[in-house]
Order: sequence, then C-alpha cells, then structure tokens
Amino acid sequence: MSTPNFSLERNAFGRLVFTGADGQAHVGVVPVRAFPIAAPDEGLSIVSPDGHELAWVDRISGLPSAMRLLLEEELASRDFAPVIRAIEAVSTFSTPSTWTVSTDRGRTDFVLKTEDDIRRLGEGRLLITGGHGVSFMVQDRLALDKHSRKLLERFL
Repeated sequence: MSTPNFSLERNAFGRLVFTGADGQAHVGVVPVRAFPIAAPDEGLSIVSPDGHELAWVDRISGLPSAMRLLLEEELASRDFAPVIRAIEAVSTFSTPSTWTVSTDRGRTDFVLKTEDDIRRLGEGRLLITGGHGVSFMVQDRLALDKHSRKLLERFL
C-alpha cells in the first residue's frame, strides 16, 4: 500500500475536501470511477468542482483505510445499480415488456424497451437498462433461480 501525495477529508458541511501536495485545498471534489461496472476497484479520478482532474488512483484498495472508506462512502451515494436477485414475471416475451423483479433494494417493475437494453459484461454478468434509464445489475445469471433463468433466456 503506497501513501498518496494528497489528503482527503469531509468538511463540516459534508463536502469532500482534497488537499494536494502543494497544500492547496479544493472543496467539493467528486470521485469518479473509470470503470464502475467492469472494474470498480481500478481507476479512480478525483475531480474538482470545475471538472479538472486533481488526482488519479490506480486501485482504491491500495489506499490507506480511512481514505478508502471515505471514498467508498461517497461513491456508494453516487452509484445506483440495484442488483436483480430474481425475475418474478415478464408481461410478454416480445419488447417492450414490463418486468417484475426482486432486487437488493426491494421489489420493482421496469419496462424493457428492446433486447439491446440487456448488455453482457462477461463472467455471467448482465446490465439491464429499464425504460426510465435505471440500470439493473445481474451479478451471475447462472446463479439465478431456475424460473428467473428461464425468463431471462427468452431475451438473450
């Protein structure tokens, strides 16, 4: 674990403050993952409020624990991709169709506009984009229950 040449903390208003090696503080910085779905631990940019990159982190797991926890907390509030645990029903096997799913955040319905809204990410992972732009993650399609796999296969 290497020590970064910057510090990161939260101010009294809950905003992230980045202080570089030059001692200059930047309030309201935003961490941005380069590959949030495919490689969430690899490649993180810390961006100033005006959009300039202040620092690049190769691996989040390589940061000191306090800084890593602070970044993970901030990223969790920004990243929203419910994980599908089960596919309960689909309204029709043609698109558009309404899907009823159980996720790690509860039960919900969404409209699948076209089969192209199901993206294969490799290693059995899928990213399914609903009609309102919300992306749902399937961590391992082969780990889903039999009923869910059967419904999903009709669209793949």
